Amino acid sequence: MRPPRLLLALTGAAAVGLVGVRAARSAAPSVRLSGAGGTAPAPDRPRTRHTPRAWAELLRVSALFTVPGDALAGAAATGRNPGRGTALAVGASLCLYEAGMALNDWADRDEDAVDRPHRPIPSGRIAPGAALAAAGALTAAGLALAARAGRPALTVATGLAATVWAYDLRLKHTPAGPAAMATARALDLLLGAVATGDRPARGPVRWSAAFSAGRASAPTSGSRSLAVSGSRPVAVSGSSVALGSGAGSGSGVVHGSGAGVAPGSGGRGRRDVGARASGRWSVAGHGSAVPAALLLGAHTYAVTAVSRHEAQGGSTAVPLASLAATAALGAAVVRGHVRPPGAPSGPGARGVADPRRGLVLTALTGAYLRTAGPPLLHAALNPSPPLTQRAVGGGIRAMIPLQAALAARAGAPLTGLAVMGLAPLARTLARKVSPT
Repeated sequence: MRPPRLLLALTGAAAVGLVGVRAARSAAPSVRLSGAGGTAPAPDRPRTRHTPRAWAELLRVSALFTVPGDALAGAAATGRNPGRGTALAVGASLCLYEAGMALNDWADRDEDAVDRPHRPIPSGRIAPGAALAAAGALTAAGLALAARAGRPALTVATGLAATVWAYDLRLKHTPAGPAAMATARALDLLLGAVATGDRPARGPVRWSAAFSAGRASAPTSGSRSLAVSGSRPVAVSGSSVALGSGAGSGSGVVHGSGAGVAPGSGGRGRRDVGARASGRWSVAGHGSAVPAALLLGAHTYAVTAVSRHEAQGGSTAVPLASLAATAALGAAVVRGHVRPPGAPSGPGARGVADPRRGLVLTALTGAYLRTAGPPLLHAALNPSPPLTQRAVGGGIRAMIPLQAALAARAGAPLTGLAVMGLAPLARTLARKVSPT
């Protein structure tokens, strides 16, 4: 072979080899080195991809079905049917709940990078700034919806939003964390009660020139009684009664004596007339929702206490204590099914101890115990992170039958059954998106 031909052959072989090396390098994953002298491989910085799946995980959409029952149980506790104010309260609760979820992951992004790197923010699927912006936008939307339901509802929603932000940013890893979360859930139920109770009562307004002894507190001479949708008569001084629908005067506002329906009357149309006359919200007008809010808050406290150990596990006492609290709450809900003092009697009256309503209440309470109890028992026997997380998920889903039981306890079994209908949806979606 002559030298020119040999040189040409060698050049061609070198060119083919260079092309092959470049092709292999382009096919192989790039590994960057870091550290002193480039001795340690540095992982590539993940690209941010805001996919619907990532947002569903960030917002924990499977837990959304545990929210509407708060407002519905609060509405049932007031003795009123759900209305426009209740719907606005549900919307506000959903927005504030999701704001808390986004803010929670933003605040825990450094901790999740170590314990839960698959979460949307540490995995790079959602930027931290986007999560924080979503939390702010959802909070503003929730407060705007609450404002549409009236000033009292906005006041409660403001306290709820402040509690959510304080929990995520400051109180979560302190001993006050479970109490803050319990307060948020209790306020959410009260939001439904206030938004519903601030609306005019449904049903005809009946006038009676005479008052019946024993059902109204001794009115003065010249007074007459006002019965609203089956509630006990209200003593009215003179004839100064304004019936309107405006936000300023309110519907059925009584001027003069300021006498209102006694709390716990059990009537479907009960209201704090004096508070409506002055345009201010009175705790006495919605005090019937406080026991239900306390029961829901106690359950939330127990679930939050268990969730503080879901990343590392190792706690047996906390699941056992939460299991005991769950049993006590179930007993308290069932024992609460009695006719309140002064409640109207009759087969159609709210609050009457109807055997059929008692059966519905017992079934819903049993569903609550079945949903929350077994996972807590398993976590107590084996406090591993997976079983602890399962106990937390069970406690979150158990809020649905608890809300349903609280509605039935207040004399609204149909509302309770409607709330219970959300449980299968939450269970199905939880298989795709974890609620924890």
